[in-house]
Amino acid sequence: MSPPVAPPGWSRWLVPPAALSVHLSIGQAYAWSVFKPPLESALGLSGTQSALPFQLGIVMLGLSAAFGGTLVERKGPRWAMTVALICFSSGFLLSALGASLEQYWLIVFGYGFVGGIGLGIGYISPVSTLIKWFPDRPGMATGIAIMGFGGGALIASPWSAQMLESFGGDSSGIALAFLVHGLSYAVFMLLGVLLVRVPRHAPGARGTARQAPAGPQVSAKQAIRTPQFWLLWIVLCTNVTAGIGILEKAAPMITDFFADTSTPVSVTAAAGFVALLSAANMAGRIGWSSTSDLIGRKNIYRVYLGVGALMYALIALFGDSSKPLFVLCALVILSFYGGGFATVPAYLKDLFGTYQVGAIHGRLLTAWSTAGVLGPLIVNWIADRQEEAGRHGASLYGLSFVIMIGLLVVGFVANELVRPVDPRHHVPAPKEAARVEPQQSESA
Repeated sequence: MSPPVAPPGWSRWLVPPAALSVHLSIGQAYAWSVFKPPLESALGLSGTQSALPFQLGIVMLGLSAAFGGTLVERKGPRWAMTVALICFSSGFLLSALGASLEQYWLIVFGYGFVGGIGLGIGYISPVSTLIKWFPDRPGMATGIAIMGFGGGALIASPWSAQMLESFGGDSSGIALAFLVHGLSYAVFMLLGVLLVRVPRHAPGARGTARQAPAGPQVSAKQAIRTPQFWLLWIVLCTNVTAGIGILEKAAPMITDFFADTSTPVSVTAAAGFVALLSAANMAGRIGWSSTSDLIGRKNIYRVYLGVGALMYALIALFGDSSKPLFVLCALVILSFYGGGFATVPAYLKDLFGTYQVGAIHGRLLTAWSTAGVLGPLIVNWIADRQEEAGRHGASLYGLSFVIMIGLLVVGFVANELVRPVDPRHHVPAPKEAARVEPQQSESA
């Protein structure tokens, strides 16, 4: 499947909607917390166990993006979106079978492993293409598309809650909800597959002349040998860990925080809180990434990490005494979480150029895999241990929030250490780059 080349006069503004159709679908992952309570009740799982499909999905997202990044660059966005459609939808269908048979391992395998591959390939599928279409506003362009991943739960959370209410929270009801998700998302993602195009000068596009990219260019193979790559890896990992720690356990967390107050949070309200977080996640992806085009990537990450630590401190100290404060701080943290994802491709473009930015981005997303394990593990494991010790309410989360503050400080320091890439890592000349690219695509 060769990359579909845009005909003359094709509007570049048709590409973001194509990316959105995929990202809004795979963004369902952020609504996983809606399924946690019914799964725990129906299958007798702990909070840590019910987080496993989500954790494995994020691990596979990072790994598939890392190993498939160069392949996506070579085969193009339509191929990548097709693979994402097949894997993501199949993951739901396998999970539906697992829930129906009450075989939890099949849910973990389907949603986490197979669906996670769809997450990774689908996530990176439009990034390089968007940067090539919008070289003048890379932060805004990637933000428009990647906001769909953050906004997916805005649709999926109330939709999933309504299905579970209609179908029932037992294993058969969960299975039917998974089945509807898998079929519906397949249709929606197909829109992106049919609509996406690459610019006529894109590498690998048939019948087009190769244009040398402007500015310093670094290959994916060389990028991982630079300190800048690993500093950004730490920055992304810490920012994601802090955000995903709240997001994965959002519904039960807000319920626990106010369970002992005069205004406890209902199941419906908790699902609404998840949807609000998704809205903040989505808004941060376009708002903060567009702001980064004006103030610079390093400055915007100073905001994400520094102010994020402050928000966590406010929740830890005063969150259980004020519901508006808890919600507001969580929304700010999730806006930074989303903004960090949307800004990092532009940060990579600034440092390494557009030469193999999609493949570099894929490798960097291994930080997301690590954070996908760390965030839920820290929050769920500590909460489970605190509950076993007889604690309840907000005290279940105090220690984990302190850890998150520390991680954000580490990320802040790493961001301060980022400097321009040494010229010895640059691809030496456009002609040589044209000769080297196929070889590096084979070896990466």
